[in-house]
Amino acid sequence: MPRKEIELPYRTEYLSILDEKGNVDAELEPSLSDELLLKLHRAMLSGRRFDERMLNLQRQGRIGTFPPIKGQEASQLGAVATLEKEDWMTVAFRETLAEIWRGKPMESFILYYGGFDEGSLVQEGRNDFPISIAVGSQMLHAVGIGMAMKYRKHPQVAMTFFGDGATSEGDFHEALNFAGVFQAPVIFICQNNQWAISIPRAKQTNALTLAQKALAHGMPGIQVDGNDILAVYTAAKEAVDRARSGGGPTLIECYTYRLSLHTTADDPTKYRNEEEVKKWEAKDPISRFQVYLSNKSLLTDEGIAALEEEIATEIQTVVDLAEKQMKNPDPVEMFDHIFAEMPPSLKLQKDEVIRNLSLAKKEANNG
Repeated sequence: MPRKEIELPYRTEYLSILDEKGNVDAELEPSLSDELLLKLHRAMLSGRRFDERMLNLQRQGRIGTFPPIKGQEASQLGAVATLEKEDWMTVAFRETLAEIWRGKPMESFILYYGGFDEGSLVQEGRNDFPISIAVGSQMLHAVGIGMAMKYRKHPQVAMTFFGDGATSEGDFHEALNFAGVFQAPVIFICQNNQWAISIPRAKQTNALTLAQKALAHGMPGIQVDGNDILAVYTAAKEAVDRARSGGGPTLIECYTYRLSLHTTADDPTKYRNEEEVKKWEAKDPISRFQVYLSNKSLLTDEGIAALEEEIATEIQTVVDLAEKQMKNPDPVEMFDHIFAEMPPSLKLQKDEVIRNLSLAKKEANNG
């Protein structure tokens, strides 16, 4: 019998709507309200400035190791902005902006990277998991959530974020396989920032795209310009709507770049050149979005300047609040927010700490 090509149900596409100069493809442009566009812009700019302030705080020794997000704002925000409050999200460790959009207070990041457990607290009403340092494990958590939502016939979807390095982990394939088999309502957001710490994407896989790995697991996969918030939003909205209506999971590869450090313990000059960085700086997601908004008469230079001042004041207030909390920590907090029901052994330890703190306070007062 002759050979014949097997027809696959999906093909891998690349989507770009807003180019690096701010020009928009009118036929692909999503219909977003002016209010949402300005809200997205403010969030992106605030995320960038907060990221820069966090880097300064670390260099001053006021917090510990921190992973900057510079350059990846559109990949995070364009995706997470498509979720409803009741949906679920699991993250790695570089999704600062996505978490802030979902309601995590800025001061929580300063507390966390300052070494305080209180920074890990997930506020009531947020269906989000804490950050996952173990590379790739959060993808499996998202699939479990998605399977549970489907089993219970709930309309929620789960979105999970990870980097290109995580696609080299077995957890990635296990998560996609289970999501595909059980048609779980999960949206996999891969922030392909070209570097898994010091390992370039080319040394991780010989595949032309990371998005095409979805095909082996029987789900749609799309590569988008990760510095184009309109493209990321459009792809994520399609995936979320499909998942919510019972159409199963989607893998979205956001083709972007980490303009800063992997973490503040990293020196990228050891493994990449400045020319590469400058090439990607010209594709900055915020500047191109500002040109787009300016062309729509939604933003002016004066408006940006006023917004910068407003954001600077807001961030300073956050820093002051966090540092005040760090000066007066409550050691008992470290026992809370770990188990739904505290084990007896941990309860004994907590009670002992409370007793010791009470004795120390009495001695100080009698002193």
